[in-house]
Amino acid sequence: MDNNTLTSWDRNHFFHPSTHMQAHSAGDTPTRMIVGGEGVYIWDDSNRRSLDAFAGLYCVNVGYGRTEITDAISEQAKKLPYYHAYVGHGSEPSIRLAKMVADRAPEGCSHVYFGLSGSDANETNIKLVWYYNNILGRPEKKKIISRWRGYHGSGVMTGSLTGLDVFHKAFDLPRAPILHTEAPYFYRRADLSMNQEAFSKHCAEKLEAMILEEGPDTIAAFIGEPVLGTGGVVPPPDGYWREVQKVLAKYDILLIADEVITAFGRLGSMFGSTHYGIKPDLITIAKGLTSAYAPLSGVIVSDKVWKVLEQGSQTMGPIGHGWTYSAHPLCTAAGVANLELIDSMQLIQNVRDVGPYFKAALKDALKDSPIVGDIRGEGLLAAVEFVADKNDRVFFDPALKVGPRIATALLANGVIARAMPQGDILGFAPPLCLTRSEADIIVGATLAAIDSVAYEVNG
Repeated sequence: MDNNTLTSWDRNHFFHPSTHMQAHSAGDTPTRMIVGGEGVYIWDDSNRRSLDAFAGLYCVNVGYGRTEITDAISEQAKKLPYYHAYVGHGSEPSIRLAKMVADRAPEGCSHVYFGLSGSDANETNIKLVWYYNNILGRPEKKKIISRWRGYHGSGVMTGSLTGLDVFHKAFDLPRAPILHTEAPYFYRRADLSMNQEAFSKHCAEKLEAMILEEGPDTIAAFIGEPVLGTGGVVPPPDGYWREVQKVLAKYDILLIADEVITAFGRLGSMFGSTHYGIKPDLITIAKGLTSAYAPLSGVIVSDKVWKVLEQGSQTMGPIGHGWTYSAHPLCTAAGVANLELIDSMQLIQNVRDVGPYFKAALKDALKDSPIVGDIRGEGLLAAVEFVADKNDRVFFDPALKVGPRIATALLANGVIARAMPQGDILGFAPPLCLTRSEADIIVGATLAAIDSVAYEVNG
């Protein structure tokens, strides 16, 4: 079709997520129609090629153009495009994928419920936590503690779990019974004299204080990403998960590990939970499950929780939860092919090689920049945080939009990264097939973008 026509239809009819609606409709902001991709690159209808250093939204883990996955979807569509998963029904790919996920999951986690998005998976988690405590005769134990800067979805309850202002304001969120405790954000800690271990203990103490204030018999669960994602790409400080899990065990509180970003290789381990010694009761999975070739999410249920769910069925009958598209055959076929590719392409081994190389290259290239305050990351997940004064950790006025300006300059240099919310932070989460030479391209383009904006803001 004529591109001008499509652009007009886009501005007049397409409600885009996370977009300034008035500016888009008026034509005041750019629009871009992506038409193809291969490996770590995408290109648009003007044949402008970009290295996607954010893998879509942290999700195209195997890279673009993998025909093994598209062929699997096509073949499944020819055989059985859809059937539901209610009352014991299944399809071959949904059953195979459940087994494949269970085989890769942390020890003691052997059942999988499939949905379509990370948001609906965390909605499932909330319901399972409440159901679990009702079956155990603990109707008051319902509050769930999340963390400021955490991201767990954008629905009503999942948006309440999220700890970012943009997902709350004007939506009447967060809703009870969701609480938020301090983020394990070492770079932004209030007391700069604290080392990482001390800050981790501080975070655990704040969590325990909240539990005691609310009443331990009212706290059902704690949810956290192994590495904070959208809240700034923040790896946990040393000892954080050890200290937090001590507190949760003390008060019999379930642990939900939101691994939508970290599962299936992003950190150089199959799961972030095993990477950091986390022993979760429920695990949220999505993005890397199919590398976004089809929408699919899941909740991995620990054996501890599963036994109580089975107990509930004995007294309550079939569980009253499900989606029309749960375990959709086309999506689970994509999942099977995707996990096979992660193994055959040896992507986790690649992350272990290229991830540290990428972070070291960023640090070496950017260490002398006057506006770079912190460079952090784990595996192929990294961030650069910008400050007005790196010696005294003075942050920029948000009105200057330094982070978005650097992301825009970087795009002009042919590389996509993400300006993260609530701070001037540039996030990276490239496909797991990234090579060292492609990492060098990202680093070089990033340095040029930062230098151009630093000159604008500092003169």
